Amino acid sequence: MILLTGATGKTGTTAAKTLLAKGVKFRVLSRNAEKAKWLSDAGAEVVVGDISDPAALSKALAGVSKALLTQPNTEHQLADEKRFVDQAKKAGVKHVVKMSSMESNPGTKMLVPALHVESETYIRASGLAWTMIRPNFFMQNFLANAGTIKSIGKFFMPCGQGKTGMSDARDVGEVVAAVMSGTGHENQSYDITGPQVLTFTQAAEIFSTVLGRKVEYVDMPPAEYRAILNKVLVGEWHINAVFELISEIAHGGLDTTTDTAKRILGREPTSLAQFITQHIGVFKQA
Repeated sequence: MILLTGATGKTGTTAAKTLLAKGVKFRVLSRNAEKAKWLSDAGAEVVVGDISDPAALSKALAGVSKALLTQPNTEHQLADEKRFVDQAKKAGVKHVVKMSSMESNPGTKMLVPALHVESETYIRASGLAWTMIRPNFFMQNFLANAGTIKSIGKFFMPCGQGKTGMSDARDVGEVVAAVMSGTGHENQSYDITGPQVLTFTQAAEIFSTVLGRKVEYVDMPPAEYRAILNKVLVGEWHINAVFELISEIAHGGLDTTTDTAKRILGREPTSLAQFITQHIGVFKQA
């Protein structure tokens, strides 16, 4: 039996849909029964609960051989992930697949990458087989800018001329599904990017070409961006974590691409132009 956590999130939804299309049976641990209803309707087994709940986690892990560990970024995430690994080992799980990030390199001082580093280290030391899924900046982040792209032809981020090999979360979800349902992925770390390294100015040029009108990237002062985060996020830890991740791009970002998605999926990863085209109704003026 396969267990998915995070099956209603950005990558997890695609992973679940891909497994369903393959006819692979799996179980889901979900905090929200209503959000997971489509999964139970499609034939997946759903356990309602949270990984911080020992009883729900024990029920979800029973009879599982491979488990996906995907958690929202919170200040309690590391403790929750360690608890998950401990209970997975106790339950007889053989293989843990963890959603991490490409920024998670030893020595990092950033909040989220640092906790991923410690979690990865804990999993490797557990004696379980492991696979680390390490994506880059998601193209889906642009969906939060759809309103201003549509209304005034601009999007605002504090990224300077930093570069990143942005990826489509759906590609990452397909990689997750391939790892969860396949073999030969044990003790592998998969860094995943899209096909291009882009500055956000170059991204704006791609938006302009696809939408057929001028779209401009505006380099927002960090203080203004943080003020917006203060209005939409709850908690100082979460605000600091998101601010760090976005601001890091301005200081160099991840100016590389990998062939991981192509090797595992047997096709080129989604380009930004393809992503915009596939979401044209969200970005294009009526």
